[in-house]
Amino acid sequence: MSKLSMTHVALLRGINVGGKNKLPMKDLVEMFGAAGCSGVQAFIQSGNVIFRPPSGAAARLPELITAQIAKRFGYRIPVQLRTLEQMGDVIRNNPFLQAGVAETELQVLFLADMPAPRGVQSLDPGRSSPDTFIVRGQEVYLRLPNGMGRTKLTNQYFDSKLGTTSTARNWRTVTKLFELMAG
Repeated sequence: MSKLSMTHVALLRGINVGGKNKLPMKDLVEMFGAAGCSGVQAFIQSGNVIFRPPSGAAARLPELITAQIAKRFGYRIPVQLRTLEQMGDVIRNNPFLQAGVAETELQVLFLADMPAPRGVQSLDPGRSSPDTFIVRGQEVYLRLPNGMGRTKLTNQYFDSKLGTTSTARNWRTVTKLFELMAG
């Protein structure tokens, strides 16, 4: 297996946002290193860590990192993982990009779990017009013409309806993470 195929990104929810849940990136990088990961690098202050996990260890890393953050900083932060291949799929499968929507309007919610069809069906497409969304696999693609701060399509809304935990990234961050992961 090549190093590239083992490259992952950890997406942490709600750190260093609005002065809350402060977590220095150097400390986060150290946590991944202490867990045996290699090639660890952080991207921007909002909790994106690119790394190569030790063989067979990726599945336990979200729980381990969440526990380390709770122990050292006193708050529980959800951690989502995606592989290089999965991030490539996220980029290739964006229905709004395929339709020619401006990248500045695009966000992606990364879900911890595959949503149940019943949960997806319970979502209200008119909840926050003109904002729109499409659920594909473990991602919710968002088109937010007025920005993330003005929408009712929030993490909390999707988490409650889909019975999972999500974390959002703007399209520029998604594509930059993929570039960094691909090396």
